[in-house]
Amino acid sequence: MIDKELELYYRNMHSMFGSDGWKQLLEDLQSNARTINSVELTKDNDDLCFRKGQLNVIASLLNLQAQIEATEAEASEE
Repeated sequence: MIDKELELYYRNMHSMFGSDGWKQLLEDLQSNARTINSVELTKDNDDLCFRKGQLNVIASLLNLQAQIEATEAEASEE
């Protein structure tokens, strides 16, 4: 059983995922990831590490909906 606070959280997340703004953000992030992932544009090891961190954050956002849906399904099974 999901408590009311968690239920509201999931409802808000689903609302966000369905918005045009979220879809646009994901498109921008995918485009940015292609540019950031370019080895040709990497200046040095520090820049490489910075780009790796950027890609990690972008991947987290791109996978957020799937993560939330999996967590919600797991919580509803309990």
